[in-house]
Amino acid sequence: MALVEAAVETLQSALAAERAGAGRIELCASLNDGGTTPSAGLIAAVIERVRIPVFVLVRPRGGDFVYSADEVDVMKRDIDVARQHGVAGIVIGALERDHRVDAATTRQLVEASAGLPVTFHRALDFTPNLFDALEHLTEIGVSRVLTSGGAPTALEGVDVIARLVDQAQDRITVMAGGGIRDHNVRDVVRQTGVREVHARVTSRMRALIELA
Repeated sequence: MALVEAAVETLQSALAAERAGAGRIELCASLNDGGTTPSAGLIAAVIERVRIPVFVLVRPRGGDFVYSADEVDVMKRDIDVARQHGVAGIVIGALERDHRVDAATTRQLVEASAGLPVTFHRALDFTPNLFDALEHLTEIGVSRVLTSGGAPTALEGVDVIARLVDQAQDRITVMAGGGIRDHNVRDVVRQTGVREVHARVTSRMRALIELA
């Protein structure tokens, strides 16, 4: 059975995901814009109320994943705030203008996380070569990547995800995400070999978790 990480943006959704059996929370704001950093108050409330691990998305704005020095400074401060509240992990993603992984910024954010596991989110799917990107992220010390295999949905990207899982071995975790629902989660897990999947909380979350 695969672990299901639930993307949530409210305390109520976090509690609902836990009740449904999610194994981990990714806490965000503005999921309709692809997700941004949640408030310190929301982080504190969720950490206080749920018992499963909470990872916090650190993304200062919507739009692309190319960040200025000032934005990187904000992200490092947000990581520090999240760490002080006791989060279990950090979620980031930074790219160069040519869409390759921004290794320098990623390294700074991993260092700012001070030993907390770091997930590189679906910015990975914008990179020109997912396999090269996976190697770079492994070398930097990222713990996990979230990917749809470069396709619009994880189900459409199963072949690439399976190759990434094979490449990763036990060095880094590959988590499938993108359009995962109860009607397709079993196919995604079976065809890719992933041990973790990522999905937004819905009324069908319990069914999804039972099928993963």
